[in-house]
Amino acid sequence: MNREKVTTRQSDMDRLEIKEAIVVEGRDDTAALRKVTDALIIETHGFGIKRETWELLEKAYREKGLIILTDPDFSGEEIRRRLTERFPESRHSYMPRAKALKNGDIGVENASPEDIAKVLAKVCTPSHETIRMKFTQRDMDEAGLAGGAESRGKRQQVGEILGIGYGNSGTFIKKLNSFGVTRREFDEAVRRAGRGGNKR
Repeated sequence: MNREKVTTRQSDMDRLEIKEAIVVEGRDDTAALRKVTDALIIETHGFGIKRETWELLEKAYREKGLIILTDPDFSGEEIRRRLTERFPESRHSYMPRAKALKNGDIGVENASPEDIAKVLAKVCTPSHETIRMKFTQRDMDEAGLAGGAESRGKRQQVGEILGIGYGNSGTFIKKLNSFGVTRREFDEAVRRAGRGGNKR
């Protein structure tokens, strides 16, 4: 059975529609995966996984499921082991070392879009519908979460209240829509942030 569910885009290859959140190590991995999927991607930033990242991973694990795609080296396997201990029902995607090697460097970011799509398609749950863009850049602007001097801090507060963590404007919109945040939850979080944060 072909697990690959795609949607047509203006690109040279179709994009994977994936239900789960994908866990990678860093920004370069995210940039590589963005070429093949619009799925939610969470970066561990190496071994030093912050509390906020653990909380976001926990939320994604409960609500969406996780696919772990770390580098095929010692560090990557150690990160995979730590994640598996905490999230035992995660799915595992493995990039062959030969496909991840470039100029002596080993990393998922070195793999071709075709190879990334291939390893993800083996384990992902195809999303039966494209994520509905309930929230847009206009919502961010109107809520004061983008474009202002205090937007970064307010965005961080709202992310903490909603349990989706921090992100730049584009990433924040992706999280709002991926986690199915309701308009009511969003408005309430914005109001609470305006009153000084997590006080109920």
